[in-house]
Amino acid sequence: MSIKLAVPCLLLLAGPAVAADPLPDAIAAPGESIVLSVHAEGAQVYECKAGTDGKLAWAFREPIATLLAEGKTIGRHYAGPNWEHADGSAVAAKAAGNAPGTTAADIPWLKLEVTAHRGSGVLTPVTTVQRINTHRGKLDGACDKAGDFKSAPYSADYVFLKKG
Repeated sequence: MSIKLAVPCLLLLAGPAVAADPLPDAIAAPGESIVLSVHAEGAQVYECKAGTDGKLAWAFREPIATLLAEGKTIGRHYAGPNWEHADGSAVAAKAAGNAPGTTAADIPWLKLEVTAHRGSGVLTPVTTVQRINTHRGKLDGACDKAGDFKSAPYSADYVFLKKG
């Protein structure tokens, strides 16, 4: 591939957030349509805890992220998991499927079923949330002191879907 061909290909990859086509079956949402797609920048927060084997290891605690559209903050994502839009609408969800991230350092892609709605706005009709295009966020391995916290920066795209 010549340099002339490489540059346009890189520009295509740097375009707006788009779902992989097709998505892995474990997180696909057939029959649903996109309500909103946003980019998130934040951290995955971990706590040092004893595992079932009694050894200390980092355990996922909660996400903390800013939701962005066209470079502007439009909401936030936090423990629950919850997503709040600036218009006052919000959803909570539970994991319903996952697929591996692109690299070993990337948190998994997720399909989440909405379990609760609050407020009224763009997120009101949402039934499913997909976390895709994850980058980083994993924290593995041993830790020294139970109760310690550590965060791992991450980014992802969240796609909010509705039935039909």
